[in-house]
Amino acid sequence: MTAEPLPDLGDAAVITDPVDLDIVAALQIAPRVPATTLAEILDQPTTTVTRRLKRLQRERLVRVIGRFAWPLITSGNPMQMWIRCQPGRSYEVAARLKEFPEIQFLVVTSGSADIYADLFPLLGSDANELISRRIPSIPGIASAQSQLVLKSPRVGQSWRLARMDTNQTEALEAFSDPVVLPAFSRIEDLNDLEYRTLRELGSNARISAAELARKLSVSNSTAYRSMQTVLGSGAISPRVELEPAAVGFPLNAIISLQVDPSAIPPVLDDLSRHPSARMVSMVAGSTSVIHNGVFTGPAELAAFITEDIGALRGVHSMDICVGMSVLRRYWMDRDGIRVGEQVPGVLRPRP
Repeated sequence: MTAEPLPDLGDAAVITDPVDLDIVAALQIAPRVPATTLAEILDQPTTTVTRRLKRLQRERLVRVIGRFAWPLITSGNPMQMWIRCQPGRSYEVAARLKEFPEIQFLVVTSGSADIYADLFPLLGSDANELISRRIPSIPGIASAQSQLVLKSPRVGQSWRLARMDTNQTEALEAFSDPVVLPAFSRIEDLNDLEYRTLRELGSNARISAAELARKLSVSNSTAYRSMQTVLGSGAISPRVELEPAAVGFPLNAIISLQVDPSAIPPVLDDLSRHPSARMVSMVAGSTSVIHNGVFTGPAELAAFITEDIGALRGVHSMDICVGMSVLRRYWMDRDGIRVGEQVPGVLRPRP
């Protein structure tokens, strides 16, 4: 029996049904909430919620994965790269950049740069070699500029659809996975079972202890304890992965701000609270603050620039690059609005 081909969705928003949107919004708060509880909170039959979530996952519109703790996969802070290409070669260069597992986020842009990328120094890789030689030597690149991320008070995992009321949010937050155990500082600190659990949760953060036990050939109780250790230590954080364009936010903008040093903390705080924010960072480079946000369209972006950024004190200059095509987000390649598998090599094998 052959699988039914997936329809061509293009780049238009396709998750438009209110129940589907509520499921996505609820899982963004509590990615591992049981289906029966999720249905109760949303006031929907469990069969409806289960069927719809399976469909969203089957069509690769939504995936519930795990975000690895940075000390377990990287050797240092991320770097942002702004790349200018020879005329007509942006997508050719972007295809070559997708060969690097260190590239976590990749988008072809319009503006002062042709490509923007977030680069993470994965364990075993040489970040200096990447940014000084290997990436700049890609045919078609005219110039490449990089800057070090000093801190990020807002990350993509925090971006949410604002659809849950206060009672629903509180009920869902009761099913989040609190970090209550000491953190692992190195991948070598995990035993073999914990490492294999980490890998399974990385690709499917909603896996049950029983499913995990079958995959790892251990008892249910052993699988449950291993799962609690990995989640409770923060070695992995469940997250919902979807392309914002699928839920009505097709415009991705990377906004660079030059800010007075004394004004950087309040600017970071204000931008982090904005609903558009997916990534807000303080960086060391030609600019000091980067806001990576998603918007419903040009009108919302214009309002954000003139009203929100315009009200910030200490901002001297601004540069805007608008995403033309998102090719990778959180190490998962994109086919339009469809979410692919995580690229190999993000989690280093245990020695």
